Amino acid sequence: MSNNIIYDAIVVGSGISGGWAAKELTEKGLNVLILERGRPVEHVKDYVTEHKGIWDFKYRNLPERELYDKEYFVQKHNHAFSELTRHYFNNDLKNPYDYNEEKPFYWLRGDVEGGRSLTWGRQVYRFSDLDFTANSKDNHGVDWPIRYDDIKEWYSYVEKFIGVSGQAENLPQLPDSEFLPPMQFTKIEKVMKKRIEEHFDDRMMTIGRCAILTQAHNGRAPCHYCGPCHRGCMTGSYFSSQSSTLPAAKKTGKLTIRTHSVVEKLSYNPETKKVDGVCIIDANSHEKITFTSKLVFLCASTVGSTQLLLNSRSESFPNGLANSSGVLGHYLMDHTIGIAAMGVMPGNEEDYHFGNRPNGTYIPRFKNLDKQQTSFLRGYGYQGWGFRMDWRSTHANKKGFGKNFKEEMQQPGPWGVGLIGFGECLPRYENHMRLSDTKVDSYGIPQVEFHFEWSKNELDMREDIAKEGRAMLEACGATDITTSTHIHPGGGAIHEMGTARMGHDPKTSVLNKYNQCHDVENLFVTDGSCMTSASCVNPSLTYMALTARAVDYAVKQLAKEFS
Repeated sequence: MSNNIIYDAIVVGSGISGGWAAKELTEKGLNVLILERGRPVEHVKDYVTEHKGIWDFKYRNLPERELYDKEYFVQKHNHAFSELTRHYFNNDLKNPYDYNEEKPFYWLRGDVEGGRSLTWGRQVYRFSDLDFTANSKDNHGVDWPIRYDDIKEWYSYVEKFIGVSGQAENLPQLPDSEFLPPMQFTKIEKVMKKRIEEHFDDRMMTIGRCAILTQAHNGRAPCHYCGPCHRGCMTGSYFSSQSSTLPAAKKTGKLTIRTHSVVEKLSYNPETKKVDGVCIIDANSHEKITFTSKLVFLCASTVGSTQLLLNSRSESFPNGLANSSGVLGHYLMDHTIGIAAMGVMPGNEEDYHFGNRPNGTYIPRFKNLDKQQTSFLRGYGYQGWGFRMDWRSTHANKKGFGKNFKEEMQQPGPWGVGLIGFGECLPRYENHMRLSDTKVDSYGIPQVEFHFEWSKNELDMREDIAKEGRAMLEACGATDITTSTHIHPGGGAIHEMGTARMGHDPKTSVLNKYNQCHDVENLFVTDGSCMTSASCVNPSLTYMALTARAVDYAVKQLAKEFS
């Protein structure tokens, strides 16, 4: 059936990109429909586990491990997944994709309104021109159709709304943001920073740049360091669609949100060369409904949006909508991630820290900046932390009894330090996702299958990440240092991107410089699928800035068309 309401714009997905698209479109006067496949989540009211203790959830009914292995065999790999957040995640048994255990790719999915904006890590860094020019300089992938100057004002626009805490450092490879006051280092992190910068003239350590408030901002309260961010934040201290963009869009009176709406495909009109329908399956009734609008923004996540485009076949586009280039689904990227180095820092045992600071430290990229220094291309950065070890790691095997023994078990241990390396992944045609020829999900939609491997470039980079991580911890005076070159499978960093990339040429890319499909003028894609390269920094801030920029362009074009 067809819905008789014609919206000005339809946004598919309500996560980080979808929330921003809805905010910008409604504030510019458009009537907007959000289609969200998951269940509704109301800010504050539905954060049902926010203040629960972990003991409230242990060993009820089916033991957790057995449940996770059976129904959440992919989602359990998400760093934010636990019994306290399981209700935000996709059930893999009920919503499968063609998962290959021998060559796994983790598709880590939210199954709620707000998507992964409820459980993301909240690290926000700008791309630089080092990133926007990388493909053209080393001939991997295609050239970005934009440069830093094209997007810097949109970074500022987004940052002023979401609130970003951090420290200005004036580094060309990591442009500064519009900052709220930074969070503070622990005592041991101050020691780390001092010693690293004394021993290495090419690197420095700063506090993480995060979308968490350190002072009241836009009606939201500052963080009070309670710790359980991934369960939802009733004070709105961290940015999510629920706390920020969706309330702003609702305030206009021009937003409609329809949850439990599984978008099956888009219908294309070859005469107008536009999308003329968004076809959904109601997740509860399985009724099929078609909605119409003047503009469509796909913000369903990299894999979700690409799956939708691939499934929207027609005579005009037999290999997927807007895919005249043939690159749709290809050039899939993620960041390499894994513990690079960990150790123990002797001294300063008289110092402690309080609260659960929801942020770490950051060592920006220092390799291959002005010239090629290594056998591998591109570079990496480190997210780290200094923490006070407790009895579980320092007294676990100690035996004894009595008053003195009990008091000793209550004492904190030494300081621990860790560095996690995030490495850039090259865009490669071979790394791709496609639709299964034989498997469908419970709605009859072809399942996604992945073909992804780390290249020699990423493997060589991981060796260097571990080597330099050890060198920095040794310079800090750490002992008992362990390193690892292990890389999580693709998708493990939850930064999948690149399968509907931007580019100058319609023959080699899906989107133009405004995230508009080369082939379909009223269709825009602004989630991670639009990315032309990956950088080594967390990409969500760039998604937000590109979304705001794309909406500004789309609304101006729409006004010209109907003027």
